[in-house]
Amino acid sequence: MKEAEVLKYEAFTSSPGKGNPAGVVLQGDDYTEDEMQIIAERAGYSETSFIRKSESADLELRYFTPGHEMNLCGHATVASLYALCEKGMLESGKTYSIQTKAGILPVKISEKDGRIHITLEQASPQFKPFTGDRKKLADALGITEEDFHEDLPIVFGSTGIWTAIVPLKSLEASKKMVPDNKQFPEVLIDLPKASVHPFTFETVHPDSDLHGRHFSSPYSGTIEDPVTGTASGVMGAYMKQYGNAKQHKFIIEQGQEIGKDGKVEIEMNEAGGHVKVNMTGTAVYSETRILKI
Repeated sequence: MKEAEVLKYEAFTSSPGKGNPAGVVLQGDDYTEDEMQIIAERAGYSETSFIRKSESADLELRYFTPGHEMNLCGHATVASLYALCEKGMLESGKTYSIQTKAGILPVKISEKDGRIHITLEQASPQFKPFTGDRKKLADALGITEEDFHEDLPIVFGSTGIWTAIVPLKSLEASKKMVPDNKQFPEVLIDLPKASVHPFTFETVHPDSDLHGRHFSSPYSGTIEDPVTGTASGVMGAYMKQYGNAKQHKFIIEQGQEIGKDGKVEIEMNEAGGHVKVNMTGTAVYSETRILKI
């Protein structure tokens, strides 16, 4: 019987018990794909990342939910790079290339307010229309159609992972949502395996620009992801594309409804007609678990 050391880090917060917990396995090369899936399932975090050697980048990250592998995960990337920097395996002030199934992406490590911060350049934003039934989507979220924002569209967006972006009228609508994830595939007819990411302009914290929640696909083995980096990134790109936002930086809060208060910084830059989305966050170590597989 093999063992796996899984480090728990909470991303997008400096306070233990808040933010979004991720499992980090430093010795990812020791495990097969099937074993990585078993470890992620037994760890039980929304994502567990496995750090592996790469021939085409500085390192490779593989990401697994309890149910399946993901192409990219923002909070697990922050947790992994934070862990490597904290253990002296990477240096602050440098940019590293990471191989993911969403491509080879640059990650910058810097210090801000005395803490390590990780900045990930996400994949180029993509959008697809939502052609499903709005009432069924509202029902699946535990709200009504009247809670949807009147002027902004519901669309699928991706900066590495597809999610349905659902603009809401109010913070109250966000607070009252109780999703039935099992309904998502039949509602999200365009992309049945996508997650759902509602957001609102009303926020809990006065320094936040947007407030989000993130409900997982039923195939992933989790219900709500506390603070999501990739979905926050595509929210920023959505605001440029559909919200006519003039600003290029957003502070996005998430997790307050479930006691996991966290914040993600999103910055967008246009170069050569393409939008680059950068996501920044910090993390904090929580605990180490030894799992038998």
